[in-house]
Amino acid sequence: MSEARSGGSAPTVLRMILGRRLQDMRQSAGASLEDAARALRVKPLTIRRLEKAEVALKPLYVEKLLETYGADRQEIDEFVALAERANEPGWWHAYRDVVPSWFTAYVSLETSATTLRTYEPHYVTGLLQTRDYARAVLRGGFPNGSEEELERRVELRLRRQSLLEGADAPTLWVVMEETVLHRAVGGSAVMREQIDRLLEVSALDHVSLDIVPFSAGAHVGACAPFTYFRFAEPELPDVVYSELLSASVYLDERVDVAAHLEAHSRMSLLTSSEDSTALLNRMRKEYS
Repeated sequence: MSEARSGGSAPTVLRMILGRRLQDMRQSAGASLEDAARALRVKPLTIRRLEKAEVALKPLYVEKLLETYGADRQEIDEFVALAERANEPGWWHAYRDVVPSWFTAYVSLETSATTLRTYEPHYVTGLLQTRDYARAVLRGGFPNGSEEELERRVELRLRRQSLLEGADAPTLWVVMEETVLHRAVGGSAVMREQIDRLLEVSALDHVSLDIVPFSAGAHVGACAPFTYFRFAEPELPDVVYSELLSASVYLDERVDVAAHLEAHSRMSLLTSSEDSTALLNRMRKEYS
């Protein structure tokens, strides 16, 4: 996909799906980007941005493109209705004042994924953080933010965790470094509560937690944190997200996704669920 920075409009997953469908319909009709651009009297780059979900799907543009591609009236009407829905902001839009736009795309992907595989070398992954742990992490990450902004960021993080509840919860597979448990975020009491939370969720059928011990030494995944997303919709490719200090990158090229999946799988082989549970219990005693 591309590097994402602060500013701009973060696409919803539905918009990404419709963008892919527009591309497929154009190619099936034998139309080039230039052909589609002439139909709208715009530059080919505009068509490419529509297909990549980098801009909103204007209903008039969508209707004209589908007519150009030979779609029938019912198909056009249904597609336009979906485009209007796709342009509606997600629930996370309410937090746009405290969350960079490049991260709202992440929340959209997270909300729609059926499988998430994440690697965390620094902190407990956001979906498994307790309130106090999240507050301490976010306070450190945004040292100049107000208390009100801090609480709204915490609220968003906790609200995201609701996707792990219910019958349609995605599969979550977390690999994190032992370093995470030694980083005393918020103090001993906060860490005890956080470790209790990890022990609790690791017993869930749809959550797996592997902790790579110090004894594993150097390994293939010792790098920046990343998250892999898989979706039920066939139009969406697998996506990998990796975060930098002031930006993020979303990757959907097969070679990039495969490299991250292999790294995640290799790291998981460096430990076992039993060893990870034992390590959690041992670290909890150290914070007593």
